[in-house]
Amino acid sequence: QARLVESGGGLVQPGGSLRLSCAASGFTLDDYVIGWFRQAPGKEREGVSCIDSGDHTTHYADSVKGRFIVSRDKAKNTVYLQMNTLKPDDTGVYYCATDACSLSGRHVSSSRSYWGQGTRVTVSS
Repeated sequence: QARLVESGGGLVQPGGSLRLSCAASGFTLDDYVIGWFRQAPGKEREGVSCIDSGDHTTHYADSVKGRFIVSRDKAKNTVYLQMNTLKPDDTGVYYCATDACSLSGRHVSSSRSYWGQGTRVTVSS
């Protein structure tokens, strides 16, 4: 059964770091564009970052550019989102999805996207 599972969220102080993982089972993650999204309390879901299949080109929202890094580990069938210099505005539930990307200049969608259940990130002192 195809499944995506996010992990790595938690409570962190402003300026801190977290690494989120998006692990797949039942299919090969490297065959898909992978998007990271977040939803803050009371706000709509927004795209954060994407990594392409094939050449692994990365894309970022302006709000996280220079602070977040998305990467793949093919052997572990996992995509990571390294989040540095975290700000309170980064608080939210983070999701990964296959063949989904919603950024300025990069949009991918599919009726067959898999989504994880989300992992909560709270940035607060």
